[in-house]
Amino acid sequence: MSTAILTGPPAPGSSLDGDLRLLGFDVRIASGAEEAGALLAAVPAGERVALVDPRFVGHLHALRLTLTDPRFPAAAAPGALTAQSGARPALARALSGASTVPGPPGTPAADLPGALADALDADGVAVHRPQLGTLVAAVPTDAEARHAARAAVEAVDDEAVRLRSAVKAHDGFFTTFFISPYSRHIARWCARRGLTPNQVTTASLITALIAAGCAATGERGGYVAAGVLLLVSFVLDCTDGQLARYALKYSTMGAWLDATFDRAKEYAFYAGLALGAARNGDDVWALALGAMVLMTCRHVVDFSFNEANAESTGAAARTSLALSNRLDGVGWTVWARRMIILPIGERWAMIAVLTAVTTPRIVFWALIAGCAFAACYTTAGRVLRSLTRKGRRSDRAARALADLTDSGPLARFAARLFHRSGDRGLGVVFAAIATAGLLSAVLTWPFGDRQTVIAAVGYTILAGLAVAQPLKGALDWLVPPLFRAAEYTTVLVLAARSDSPGALPAAFGLVAAVAYHHYDTVYRIRGGTGAPPAWLVRVTGGHEGRTLLVTVLAALLAGRGDDFTLALTALAVAVALVVLVESIRFWVSSGAPAVHDEGETA
Repeated sequence: MSTAILTGPPAPGSSLDGDLRLLGFDVRIASGAEEAGALLAAVPAGERVALVDPRFVGHLHALRLTLTDPRFPAAAAPGALTAQSGARPALARALSGASTVPGPPGTPAADLPGALADALDADGVAVHRPQLGTLVAAVPTDAEARHAARAAVEAVDDEAVRLRSAVKAHDGFFTTFFISPYSRHIARWCARRGLTPNQVTTASLITALIAAGCAATGERGGYVAAGVLLLVSFVLDCTDGQLARYALKYSTMGAWLDATFDRAKEYAFYAGLALGAARNGDDVWALALGAMVLMTCRHVVDFSFNEANAESTGAAARTSLALSNRLDGVGWTVWARRMIILPIGERWAMIAVLTAVTTPRIVFWALIAGCAFAACYTTAGRVLRSLTRKGRRSDRAARALADLTDSGPLARFAARLFHRSGDRGLGVVFAAIATAGLLSAVLTWPFGDRQTVIAAVGYTILAGLAVAQPLKGALDWLVPPLFRAAEYTTVLVLAARSDSPGALPAAFGLVAAVAYHHYDTVYRIRGGTGAPPAWLVRVTGGHEGRTLLVTVLAALLAGRGDDFTLALTALAVAVALVVLVESIRFWVSSGAPAVHDEGETA
């Protein structure tokens, strides 16, 4: 239960008391700032508290947006202010200062919550002020103003506004026009029955896993069922976010589940397709792994670029966004640009339809072709933006990029041993040379050749040189994607070229486990909690350690039957156990603020 303090008795005929109780507040009435301070002090320290002007007139949803959103330590709208536990001391100080200002007895101050919100801002507390749009939140000071405010409230259906705002402002074409028109009504249905976003997210995962199981049958009926269930899973995937926005049920756990389950669902479906194809004598594990590698590397490009430019302002921001803003002025280009990057809605629709009517091999080739084009398009645009960028990259951005590289102890040691000095911006050069040299070796030399181990040692040294200086160069955001491409593709190529039965499925499992670790790193950074602990990176070896280990295993186990498969399987299980246990421990016990990942449409 949260507590709402009215800074005076509500006006006759006002529904304010009932509205606050409907939102879950225990309502108390104060005669002014001094008594409000005393009531605030009596509220348990861990509870949310709200202060509301008794003259408030507005929509219930305006109050809901202001007073119940868990993502912000403090929030305010005209006549209403809320503070969670972290902002309570600052609110107490603000009330103490306000109570020393004399005023007419029995008359509330002019929007006391608004004055307190300004005081919180001045005290260093970030006060969120929600964009209310057509919703009304006002503190009328006379009868005429009150009548006008009530008329404005009657003119707008806040439930319709609430339902519309449950949908992302910027989403893909397929999601916007083929899913959201009805999924938001499903979200409202779920909210009215007390279902939580996490429950809907879990239902989406279960549905996708059943779809993967249907695809694994290898029968046409199974493929059709798989396509239908994959679309149902995507509807539920949209519904969970819309439910979170509709009911304002944001949580750290929910953001993590929503983000990681998307990848788990998609990659499980790839595995199901590969198993189904194998039942019909068609080995497409290399294509399945190739699609996963391409998709993950593409996402790392998105994450790295966004983290590198998260704090761009002024000339740098204007330079990087100028072309996008011009294109946004031409209506049709907005949807065209959103579609050609093959976001999750379009991608899942394509996979579902092709699964139902074609074969897994065609599904994977279409997926690889579409994702390759989208990756080239987005990466080229970001490279051009970066080359024209005039601002300097912040220390925070450089730290985020360093964390995203997943550099282990070997690369760190090489960075210290071969410390380079001079101009920054060479990180991407060393990373590109390292990646090109390693992949050339594993593609050129026979499987198990010692030359690949030498190339992996060179990759480790160059990877250390790449991170020896802060990643503040114009194109240094490409360093993490290059490392991902090097590690994942090395595993793919070595497994494909080995004579070990089942090596590709084992490699699929290994890359999936490592990719989970990399996605988990991204979401921790996004949540403001920093990268995973250093011990986790050391234990899992970092990207260069795992890459070197796989090449050594290939050299040692070449020509020894299924030993290479067993080694890859053991490595996959070990990595998965370590990263999953630590990830679950962190997110379950995390003190990170509640967030909901609106995310990119990809």
